[in-house]
Amino acid sequence: MDQTEGAIGWGTLTLINAGLAQGKGRSGLGWFLASLLLGPLATFLIVVLPAIEPRIEPMPREGWALPPSRTEAP
Repeated sequence: MDQTEGAIGWGTLTLINAGLAQGKGRSGLGWFLASLLLGPLATFLIVVLPAIEPRIEPMPREGWALPPSRTEAP
């Protein structure tokens, strides 16, 4: 295997890692850059680390009103 094939494989791995990271709620760009340096070790870390649950913040209730129904006359 020459250097070109190795570089193509390494680059493909970085793209796969970015997709894996985004699927687990992590930064795709950050893991893409980390994969450039770490390669297969980054893949291992992405697989082993738990997924990040999205934070859902409740909407404030005060100051909100329901819109008028479209069937009501203005």
